[in-house]
Amino acid sequence: MGEFRLDRLGEQIREEISAMILGGKIKDPRVSTFLSINRVEVARDLGFAKVYVSSFMSAAETKQGVRGLENAAGFIQSSLSKKLRLRQFPHLAFIFDESIREAFEMVKKIDDLGVPHDAEKSSRSDDQS
Repeated sequence: MGEFRLDRLGEQIREEISAMILGGKIKDPRVSTFLSINRVEVARDLGFAKVYVSSFMSAAETKQGVRGLENAAGFIQSSLSKKLRLRQFPHLAFIFDESIREAFEMVKKIDDLGVPHDAEKSSRSDDQS
């Protein structure tokens, strides 16, 4: 399968799982609506797909949510295979991803430095002229 098609399939899987989480279709109490599916990497042979899960919640709560998604993987796979109609649907592996938390902390550190943003710089230069 071509790289573009794999990326598109990964994006479709990401959107569908996100919709299932937000819609409350996954009944596991560990799966919170605050969980975010960052990206999905589908293997070339469609055997596996890595689903990266992140959240603004604590790392422990997010890891519990990932375990809840792992327990519901069969239900998620069967629901998605009916919607996406693939000959072979990949086995889903949920992976804890801290990228949202790390990005949030990085922005906070930059803000704490007190460096003016580009918009503030341009408004200050307009005031001086």
